[in-house]
Amino acid sequence: MRKLVLISVLLIAAWIIVNNPFSHTYVSGLKSGTLEVAGNKNSLMSEIEMKAIEYEIEPSDARKDPVWKVVPGYNGLKVDIKKSYSKMEKEDKFDPQKLVFKQVPPQVHLSDLPPMAIYKGHPEKPMVSFIINVAWGNEYLTGMLATLKKHNVTASFFLEGRWVKNNPGMAKMISDAGHEIGNHSFTHPNMKQLSAPKINEEIRKTNEVIEAVTGVKTKWFAPPSGSYKDEVVEIAAAHKLGTVMWSVDTIDWQKPTPDKLINRVMGKIHNGAMILMHPTESTAVSLDQLITQIKAKDLQIGTVSDLLSENRIITPKKMKE
Repeated sequence: MRKLVLISVLLIAAWIIVNNPFSHTYVSGLKSGTLEVAGNKNSLMSEIEMKAIEYEIEPSDARKDPVWKVVPGYNGLKVDIKKSYSKMEKEDKFDPQKLVFKQVPPQVHLSDLPPMAIYKGHPEKPMVSFIINVAWGNEYLTGMLATLKKHNVTASFFLEGRWVKNNPGMAKMISDAGHEIGNHSFTHPNMKQLSAPKINEEIRKTNEVIEAVTGVKTKWFAPPSGSYKDEVVEIAAAHKLGTVMWSVDTIDWQKPTPDKLINRVMGKIHNGAMILMHPTESTAVSLDQLITQIKAKDLQIGTVSDLLSENRIITPKKMKE
């Protein structure tokens, strides 16, 4: 008897559920597609997740190089799935132009490698840097600074300590204009021929006078005439300075014509180039056109710190490809 009662109760309950108006609404919703929102969301999210792999780029570790001594690392790219979905949600359609990326750092950084001179930035980074060594040439500096400002370009000025001591106003003017200040020794000696104590003194005194005049703590050291030995690089590193050289030389001290200087640089320009120059008449006259032509090659111009950082430059052109 109890079984019959239980069966009867279950049948009545089932009839009520099936004939419930809310159940009819749910079934109608399934037929009409009004409940497909969650499905669409999952579909778009899945499409973004699936296609994101095509756009991702692995980071590049800093490494030793048989020719260039050392090459800095470069961030990779990964699609931010949630932020990308938020930008596409309204149109409910996958759009590669609305992908949002986050940078992925490499596992090995410059700081993980032994101290070595750096000649250029990462070969995939579309940026170059002007290394302007200053121990003389005051008459051309104001014009060069005006040209850099006109093009909204920041450069790295490596200042001789003795020059800073004798020209504090000009040193501060360079720093106040937003340019990076580096160490170029105190008396412009051949660093390769110096003893360890003299190397230390040249670097230390220059750091001190630069900081006293400009308030800047230098991060980079450029040995005069590019002359150095491993001991110089190691002592600079002990002062928390990286040693930089160059991969493109204007040879402006030979007083080339503007056309010759520009052709010399543009014939060797490349991603990650570090371009050596001085405050000479040749460079001052050529600088405007040089900047214009470099930018025309879709290369950004930044400081040494900008160039050697792992930050990836993301261009619209790259995203379209």
